[in-house]
Amino acid sequence: MSETLQTTDVAASDADLLAQTAIAVREAGSALRERFGEVVRYQTREELMRALAANDDTALDILRPRLTRLRPHAGWVEDELDGGALPPGEWWVVDPAEGNVNHLHALPEWAVTATLVRENQPVLTAVHLPLTGETYTALTGAGAHLNGRPLHVSRTADLGLSIVATSQARPDEDEKVVRRVGSSITAMLFDALVVRAAVPATLHLLNVAAGRIDAFWQFAGARADLLPGALLVTEAGGRISDAEGRPWTPQSESFLAAAPGVHAKAVSTLSR
Repeated sequence: MSETLQTTDVAASDADLLAQTAIAVREAGSALRERFGEVVRYQTREELMRALAANDDTALDILRPRLTRLRPHAGWVEDELDGGALPPGEWWVVDPAEGNVNHLHALPEWAVTATLVRENQPVLTAVHLPLTGETYTALTGAGAHLNGRPLHVSRTADLGLSIVATSQARPDEDEKVVRRVGSSITAMLFDALVVRAAVPATLHLLNVAAGRIDAFWQFAGARADLLPGALLVTEAGGRISDAEGRPWTPQSESFLAAAPGVHAKAVSTLSR
């Protein structure tokens, strides 16, 4: 039986909104889980795009009405490749099938995410992994949690003992960015213990927030990829910046999330 979203005429508190948002992403995740299991075959880019859109639409048919009911005046962003600042006000930034291409290939690394952004600051986020039943949540000033349990970033202080990760920024990326990704991986292979490279970015950031991975970086990137994880990592005690250590915004050309003990060394490595 699906969980029921309760709404009233009185504006919900952010904590109530987060609880209801978590219900919505879980229900959308259940619908995507029913579509998961067989590798989806495609021969052309057009066939791939149709398959991706079918998954997105399945989740959006659940997410859009539920989240709109919760926050009727909030704007809506569902293009996972969009970047840059949002206009003033509140916005739902949603990735209905984060890691969609993994879902199509019967790989387990995919999720459903929804983040409420207020005046260009993420205030709450819910990320659900349907195959494991894990729901990661964060609320500004209230910490990050996994199924209700508090999350804390790693206490590692030595990059040489760290597991680090990066993600492909987007398809058809500019050659300069692709080469920068390659050189950064090479630099980390010299300085870190283990380097992981895979999509989607959000799942790496969940692992940073949970203390399983010590640092994650990416060049370019999109709001839907980075905002949920940025809030989760921050609320779990981690540090967020661009790859050169400057404050990160959705307009930044790079992104770094790390445990405090390795952040400065990661910046040094990525700046080489």
